[in-house]
Amino acid sequence: MTQMFYRLFKPTQANLKDEVLSGLTVALALVPEAVAFSLIAGVSPLIGLYTAFIIGLITSILGGRPGMISGATGAIAVVIVALVATHGVEYLFAAVVLMGLIQILVGILKLGKLIRLVPHPVMFGFVNGLAIVIGMAQFENFKVKNAAGVSEWMTGSPLYVMIALVVLTMVIIKFLPKLTTAVPSALVAILTISVIVIFGGVETRTVGDLASISGGLPEFHLPVVPLNWDTLMIILPYSAIMAGVGLIESLLTLTLIDEITETRGHGNKECVAQGMANLTTGFFGGMGGCAMIGQSLINVNAGGRNRISGIVASIGLLVFILFLSTYIEMVPMAALVGLMFMVAIGTFEWASLKVFRKVPFHDVLVMVTVTLVTVFLHNLALAVLIGVIISALVFAWENAKMIRTRKRIDANGVKHYEVYGPLFFASALTFGQKFDPINDPNEIVIDFAESRIVDHSGIDAIHKVTERYEKLGKTVYIRHLNTSSKVLLSKAEKIIHVNYTADDPSFKIVTD
Repeated sequence: MTQMFYRLFKPTQANLKDEVLSGLTVALALVPEAVAFSLIAGVSPLIGLYTAFIIGLITSILGGRPGMISGATGAIAVVIVALVATHGVEYLFAAVVLMGLIQILVGILKLGKLIRLVPHPVMFGFVNGLAIVIGMAQFENFKVKNAAGVSEWMTGSPLYVMIALVVLTMVIIKFLPKLTTAVPSALVAILTISVIVIFGGVETRTVGDLASISGGLPEFHLPVVPLNWDTLMIILPYSAIMAGVGLIESLLTLTLIDEITETRGHGNKECVAQGMANLTTGFFGGMGGCAMIGQSLINVNAGGRNRISGIVASIGLLVFILFLSTYIEMVPMAALVGLMFMVAIGTFEWASLKVFRKVPFHDVLVMVTVTLVTVFLHNLALAVLIGVIISALVFAWENAKMIRTRKRIDANGVKHYEVYGPLFFASALTFGQKFDPINDPNEIVIDFAESRIVDHSGIDAIHKVTERYEKLGKTVYIRHLNTSSKVLLSKAEKIIHVNYTADDPSFKIVTD
């Protein structure tokens, strides 16, 4: 048991100092994010902070991607606004519990591998859109409420001070690593700006201006809702959407961190960990969450590669709530805004701008579409789904054009149709147009050595072709059909009768 825990937490690519310091940097960045997302969802700021602590701790210990940070997120907050407003916070807690159960089921069924279906242009669009969203969200910190309670842009000295502190933060984060990498530049920037503001008497917004973060330990709490069918019908749609959004964002973030660290995470393990985390937070009065791309990038860039950094970030956040809330509330928002601006700049795939004229138009279309949906609708799951659908339709269209046949008549007067390309819904019509039943001889052979049947539309296409020949008293033989295609046809034997040639070999399929 001791060796298991040692292997689990032993830093493999970074030293303990980097892990701890990067975790503390993330903890500081988590505070305003958790508070802001709580306010968006219409719940107490402490609910968001407790959520970040619980989810961050559990996923850091059990997750499939060391170094990735999870917590309360805007993607989940947007989904639950209507539920909280309509039915109250207790139904939210119940929905989060059900969300966790759904995510655990997805992991157990090993459906996390479906993330492979997300094409690279969709990843580019997702990352770029999220970078823009992160950057745009920071401009809200340049607004203040007037006497009427309406937010308006800062003017005069407060605006200039805010801009100066944000720029100074970004300069420190950008150029300090060129001098030393002994400590994370983001942590040095936050501490430097805090010292300037606190001891220099500079008037500017602080974390405490958002809300108080002081509180006790999270307490176990069973959701106070009726345990009946009506309750399930109320929370199920929200739980399903939250589970889907959470897993999509988590798995895409996992893929991104994999690329940055040149290591491989485990998607199904992460699904189970996210589910366990949300199940737990639902019983402790949490709002649900998932992986956070911004904080994950802060952690990785600061040197966090192991589970220790995520654990330190979570425990550090709890320590802030219990003992250091007074001091954390003194941290200037300008320092955290500058940090998030640098995260946005680092998140954006600038290389994607160089490939616009070097890749097919439909890839550019997918990339731009996903980015725009993410930016304007703030719905990451919808953006990714639209991107995957467009990519799938383009793929189907391109493959539909690949179906073709080579025709020849052998010495026995039998006409051979050698089919090339996949036979599926998009190519079925073109396939049927390749044959000439009226003018063909009494026997024909359709050779599938270079083709395969993919779906029911392909079966139906063969059925229609053979039916046309049968009406004319002619016989159709199928040759070189692979095993999977034969299985499809055998299942449809009540619909279609197929004659196989005697020399048709047996094929085996290698499955993953």
